[in-house]
Amino acid sequence: MNDVQDTTQDTTQDTTQDTTQDTTQDGATPRRSRAWFGATGRSGMLYRSWLRNQGYGADVFDGRPVIGIATTWSELSPCNAHLDRVAEAVKRGVWMAGGFPLVFPVMSTGETLIRPTAMLYRNLMAMQAEELIRGNPLDGVVLLSGCDKTTPALLMGAASVDLPTIVVTGGPMLNGKFRGQDVGSGTHVWRFEAEMKAGRMSAQEGAVAEGCMARSAGHCMTMGTASTMACVAEALGMQLPGSAAWPAVDARRDEVAQAAGQRIVAMVEEDLRPSAIMTRGAFENAIRATAAIGGSTNAIVHLLALAGRLGVDLALEDFDTLARDVPTIVDLMPSGRFLMEDFCYAGGLPAVLRDLAEHGLLNTGQVTVTGRPLGELVADAECWNREVIRGFDTPLQPAGSGTAVLRGNLCPRGAVLKQSAASPHLLQHTGRAVVFDSPEAYHAVCDDEDLDITADDVIVVRGAGPRGYPGMPEVSNVPLPAKLLRAGVSDMVRISDGRMSGTGFGAVVLHVAPEAALGGPLGLLRTGDVIALDVPARRLDVQLSDAELAAREPSWRQSADAPEGGWPWLYARHVLQADEGADLDFLVGARGSAVPRDSH
Repeated sequence: MNDVQDTTQDTTQDTTQDTTQDTTQDGATPRRSRAWFGATGRSGMLYRSWLRNQGYGADVFDGRPVIGIATTWSELSPCNAHLDRVAEAVKRGVWMAGGFPLVFPVMSTGETLIRPTAMLYRNLMAMQAEELIRGNPLDGVVLLSGCDKTTPALLMGAASVDLPTIVVTGGPMLNGKFRGQDVGSGTHVWRFEAEMKAGRMSAQEGAVAEGCMARSAGHCMTMGTASTMACVAEALGMQLPGSAAWPAVDARRDEVAQAAGQRIVAMVEEDLRPSAIMTRGAFENAIRATAAIGGSTNAIVHLLALAGRLGVDLALEDFDTLARDVPTIVDLMPSGRFLMEDFCYAGGLPAVLRDLAEHGLLNTGQVTVTGRPLGELVADAECWNREVIRGFDTPLQPAGSGTAVLRGNLCPRGAVLKQSAASPHLLQHTGRAVVFDSPEAYHAVCDDEDLDITADDVIVVRGAGPRGYPGMPEVSNVPLPAKLLRAGVSDMVRISDGRMSGTGFGAVVLHVAPEAALGGPLGLLRTGDVIALDVPARRLDVQLSDAELAAREPSWRQSADAPEGGWPWLYARHVLQADEGADLDFLVGARGSAVPRDSH
């Protein structure tokens, strides 16, 4: 027994001595993690010995790259509940490439369960991820995300630290199936709700249908925000090519996760950081790709926030200007017919990016996490189904019909509308405003047979902005009044300072800035005012003079429901408006990866 103990002690001492070198074997500056694991004396002993309680041998502290795997796994976040499996695939890749992988949890903001809205916590998650990455002995990081806010939040946090980073999104669910037809998560929720309100679908049929929408692990398989942000991460160059679309339960999802684990080790060696990848040109690629896929309007607020972390000059107007020449070429719900599984097998985002490149609409020289330029990666991408990825010759929607940025006396700092998801006849519309001070106020009366509203009216739901709610929830595509649904009305103009789910559809004006809670013109509206929407002219106006609007200002008052403490209090006092990405003012910019002081 004593012989065994002596042997173990001698081996440990020898290996530990080797790991406290001040430089790497080639004489280069030591890795960041060496400030922990290469330390001498009491500090080094603390860092190494406590980590060894997980069974790691002393040889993992030999100076190899330490890779953090940030996971949003949570059973309370259904879109992310399979990421424990994905993390294991990433770990395999890191070990194979000679790195030392360590998985750590970050906040998981699942859109489907968390109240009042996951967007309230995006910035908190980004702040948490930033501090965990900076505060731990990491040389590089792999970001595992799934649901809507987790991808942008992790990207924002990692961008502020600027260590070598690669993204692995969790992948979409398999196509939903109901009565022989494909069913899209989210999109069919709104459709089934309308059918039940109109009396064309029973509650029992609805219960059967809801079990058919989410039939596997993964995020929404429509081109909602989760799928959009996965494609955005790939278009930005932060995700391996083709990996945005593989279904969560497809074995190739684990293959790309393993490949990402291998690649991050090389990125550490190359010192390839997010700031070198996510440049202005990369954001232009992401914006045009979003237009081509018919992506969610939520990409706008997330990309603006991410650009703010990186110091990239990006404005709301860019989302309209850069997309003007881009048709919607992907035929996916909610704008089209198909779902992400079909998109994947048709060629995925590389096929779309190749089409953009061939029409001079892609910055092909942008470096990606592969270390190679984006144009080179997609030059030979194949499209296997021109019904799903229709190409520029037979697009789903013509160029200029993507997300429109509106201006006018109702939205001095802008508003947005997803044209491809709206009824064409409503893109130019004048109607009487019917005003509600909150989403709850509308829902309380929308099924009332005596509600004074017609199909030509404009539903205004305010008090849903970043500060006013707080959190800017996805409530803007409120269901139409039940009596109008029963009469066969399928769409109406709706206006809000809130957001809409990327799976949603309709002639809905979103992200009105400044919001009502800040005294924006939306807060001055009264029922009966006449609103003019002219999307081709990019205008949204109320037919009131400046003098009349000014005269109403003294009557405006902030909601009495302002948060009194905790995170909502901090959020409401520091959140920026939608046209600035709704980040917190004190989180804008990068704070770097300098090693924090050692208190041991």
